[in-house]
Amino acid sequence: MNNSMNNILDGKQTSLDLQSEIAQKVETIVSSGGKKPHLAAVLIGDDPASKAYVGHKIKACAKAGFESTIINRNTDISQTELLEIVQDLNDDKSIDGFIVQLPLPDHLDSTEVVQAVSPEKDVDGFHPESVGKMALGLPTYLPATPAGIITLLDRYGIKTTGMHAVIIGRSDIVGNPMSALLSRNAEPGNCTVTQCHSRTVNLREHTLRADLLIVAIGRPNFITADMVKEGAIVIDVGINRIPDPTRKSGSRLTGDVDYENVAPKCSWITPVPGGVGPMTIATLLENTLQASLLKSNASSEK
Repeated sequence: MNNSMNNILDGKQTSLDLQSEIAQKVETIVSSGGKKPHLAAVLIGDDPASKAYVGHKIKACAKAGFESTIINRNTDISQTELLEIVQDLNDDKSIDGFIVQLPLPDHLDSTEVVQAVSPEKDVDGFHPESVGKMALGLPTYLPATPAGIITLLDRYGIKTTGMHAVIIGRSDIVGNPMSALLSRNAEPGNCTVTQCHSRTVNLREHTLRADLLIVAIGRPNFITADMVKEGAIVIDVGINRIPDPTRKSGSRLTGDVDYENVAPKCSWITPVPGGVGPMTIATLLENTLQASLLKSNASSEK
């Protein structure tokens, strides 16, 4: 249908636009005597993907005029020690929002860690209070990846009302919040949502009905051209590292979608890299800015 470069949803450029808008807001705040927003990240161990993500987030903070702090601990940290770090960050008045980079090593209980984060500083939007408010359509910090996808659709003027959205994946980070956001009474939103996962029978039957297909399962090139209908919008959340002897590093990043063969069928598609990933970072900054503004408003009202 559309084999030109025009059908690419450029998350990288959109994220840079958002980041420069955020930087201008921060400049205005600081020049009128306000404080810079401050984001902290807790990184356990040295998983290369997690390290790279946190690195990107810290770089983006610097660009947007934020303060940032990384707390890096070895993999052998105990649950108690990690919970103490979370509590210290909850109590630290200079920090507006913080994230604990997931996944955590197997011996740590990430559910307990997420629940220990103060909802006021939960800029990842993972705390049960944030999730509950999102489900009820109340103002809260939205999970960065799904909210980033909504922003990307919005910035490209894509009207999703009435679409059949098919989401592949049911994680609390992407799949579940994505289905909540797309089915809400808003634009982007107002979709009829089908949520598929590893136990779904006849997956292809579902994907072929999708006007909007969102894939977040972590399996390289899993969605092939015969699974996508002509003119669909495809959002690829997967980031998988696969061997590539032609690259100096010996590997390259690829999504969950067989991009080369699927893209010609799509009206819009996100590339990997350069699609959803950068939008996640822009949303995280937006959430941190909101946290900072809420805090300064609360203290000025006292």
